[in-house]
Amino acid sequence: MTEPPAQLQARGVVRSYGATPALRGVTLDVAEGEIVAVTGPSGCGKSTLLHCLAGILRPDAGEIGYRGQRIDTWSEAARSRLRRTEFGVLFQFGQLVAELTAAENVALPLLLAGTGRRAARTAALSWLDRLGVADLADTRPGEMSGGQQQRCATARALVTEPRVLFADEPTGALDTLTGEQVLGHLVRVAREQRTTVVLVTHDARVAGYADREIAMRDGTVDHSGLGLVGGPR
Repeated sequence: MTEPPAQLQARGVVRSYGATPALRGVTLDVAEGEIVAVTGPSGCGKSTLLHCLAGILRPDAGEIGYRGQRIDTWSEAARSRLRRTEFGVLFQFGQLVAELTAAENVALPLLLAGTGRRAARTAALSWLDRLGVADLADTRPGEMSGGQQQRCATARALVTEPRVLFADEPTGALDTLTGEQVLGHLVRVAREQRTTVVLVTHDARVAGYADREIAMRDGTVDHSGLGLVGGPR
């Protein structure tokens, strides 16, 4: 029986910053619904790989595929549209808009996509509830703890119900306990939604939540570090 094609693909991806190489021919597949942790030391290229897979950066060479389509050749506008509709992106510091409440932050992607204000707020409140921070709906980021902000940012990344969530060191700015709580919520919701997750981390405990670990070193995949992780479900 033929296996279904990978949801995400990288083929021989190369990316440099000036004369400094970040990715040196990376090839990998990510299956639909899989939670993959990309690990490795600082400067190994893991965040650059995530940004290429998410269409934020274009590789200098190689190909990025999503559901059978090569997206690295798409225009910036087309890739931005993909991130609004099919992809969700979660960064280390959440990057919530300081002037907006939690509910307004979470509703923002829906509003930008043309959803009506009332429907967007209803969806935002539902996702804040699922992430355990419904009581913060009318609170601004400056009045929240780091963990609360990151849960709100996670709700914002998931409110459009993306097929793929890209998370770049999502617990890197949090203490261990708070980070595990945030990650536990993220993984639980992702599995409920069958959302594919590409998770960049340098923390072995965070990688333990994934189905599979892809270890990187010096801009390449370290095949000796590949394997199942079998994290919490």
